[in-house]
Amino acid sequence: MSAVYFFRRLPLSGSLAPSAACLLLAGCGLSDAPVLNPKGPIALQETDLLFSAFWLMMIVTIPAILLTVFFAWRYRRSNERATYTPNWEGSNLVEAVMWLVPAAIIVALGTMVWDATHKLDPYKPIVSDKPAFKVQAVALDWKWLFIYPELGTASVNELSFPADRPLTIEITSDTVMNSLMIPALGGQIYAMAGMRSEINLLADAPGVFTGRNTMYSGDGFSDQHFLAHAMSESDFAAWKDKVSAAATALDAQTYIELHKKSTANPVTYYSSVETDLFDIILRKYAPIVGPYESEAAELICRGAA
Repeated sequence: MSAVYFFRRLPLSGSLAPSAACLLLAGCGLSDAPVLNPKGPIALQETDLLFSAFWLMMIVTIPAILLTVFFAWRYRRSNERATYTPNWEGSNLVEAVMWLVPAAIIVALGTMVWDATHKLDPYKPIVSDKPAFKVQAVALDWKWLFIYPELGTASVNELSFPADRPLTIEITSDTVMNSLMIPALGGQIYAMAGMRSEINLLADAPGVFTGRNTMYSGDGFSDQHFLAHAMSESDFAAWKDKVSAAATALDAQTYIELHKKSTANPVTYYSSVETDLFDIILRKYAPIVGPYESEAAELICRGAA
C-alpha cells in the first residue's frame, strides 16, 4: 500500500484535518534556524548578505509569478475580450526588459558577493581589544578533536571558549575531507588532510550553539556533531579547571586509539596534550623523507600503519 493511498483513505474530516496538517508541518518551522538567528557579527553579516541577495532576486521572481497568473487569467478560453494576435512577432521593449533587468541583477549580485568575500574572509582576524582565543580542530572518523594550546588541554565533541574574546580555529583533518560549521556564529570551512585552514568567529554573548561536519564522510557522518559553548569568564574558568583535572592525557598512544573509527562519541576531556600534536598530524601527510623530530611524531605518522 503506497503512502499516498494510505493518507487518502484517512478520515481527515472536521478538526482532524488541521491537526494532521500541523503535525506534518511541525518540522518545517524556521523560527529557531541558526542561519536566521545569528549570534555573532560574522553570522549577522552573512545573514544580511543572504537576505539582500534574496530580495534582489525577487525583483525578477515576483513579477514573473504575478505575470504568469495574470496571463493565465487574462487569456483564458472564456475571456472573449482578450486580443488574439497569432502573428505577433515581438517587442523591442519586452526584449530589453527581459535581458537588461536580469543582467543588472547579476552585476549587482556579483558586486555584493565580491565585496562580502573580502570583508568576510575567514582568515581575517576579528578586530578586538582582547586577544583571540586559539583552538586547533582535527576532524576524525567520526568525531571532532579540539586542542587548546593556551590551556594545554583537549576535548572531543565539545568546543568551549570565552564569549568576550574572538575565536580563531585552525582546522585540519586526519581522515577524508570534512567541513566544520557553527551556523549561529558563521559559515563553514573545509578540513583537509595535510592542509591547514582557519576561521575566525565571535559570539555576541554566552550561549550554546550546535556545530557539525557538513561534508559527507561515511557511515558515522550523521552523528558527527558537537556543542560549542561560549562562556562567561567565571564559567570558562570553572570549565578549564574541570578539564585540567581529567584523568586522561592525550599522548601519542592515546591519540592513535582515538583516531580509530567510532560513532556517537561521548564528550571526553584530556588534561594534557602531546607537544605539537596538531603540527605532527599535518606532518603525517607531508612528503618528507628523513628522521622524525620525536618518538611521538614517528609513532603517530608511522606507528598506526
